[in-house]
Amino acid sequence: MKFYNYDIVFQEIPDETALAINLTNCPNRCDGCHSPHLWQDIGQELTEDVLRNLLDKYRQMITCVCLMGGDGQRNEVESFAKYIRENTSLKMAWYSGREQLPSNLESFDYVKLGRYVPACGGLKSRTTNQRLFKIEENKMEDITARFWK
Repeated sequence: MKFYNYDIVFQEIPDETALAINLTNCPNRCDGCHSPHLWQDIGQELTEDVLRNLLDKYRQMITCVCLMGGDGQRNEVESFAKYIRENTSLKMAWYSGREQLPSNLESFDYVKLGRYVPACGGLKSRTTNQRLFKIEENKMEDITARFWK
């Protein structure tokens, strides 16, 4: 699994400061995608060492790690989520363009589902098809409405 870049973000997960890691080789190819360069198989390999270095560098600034994409490597995404859960106190989020939840929910605190449909808009649109779920004790709460103002 490869990543193109990362950033500290404040709007992807409500009430969290997240290290958002943009994964590449996206199989979804959504019409109107804001990052079509992430469709390509480019970037640096995301390994536990790379992730550990990022966490060491930003741990004091963040409350959450958010993997953006990775739909073509679900097992690897779930493996990294488990690694973060077992080795840190940080929350774990996954922005997926798929419609299905990961099989290992206990490794995630948040999961965004749904491909981008331009006519529906993104999470900030009341007509969006996408949903952000908060997961606690294997129970899911749809918190998408928190993006609507």
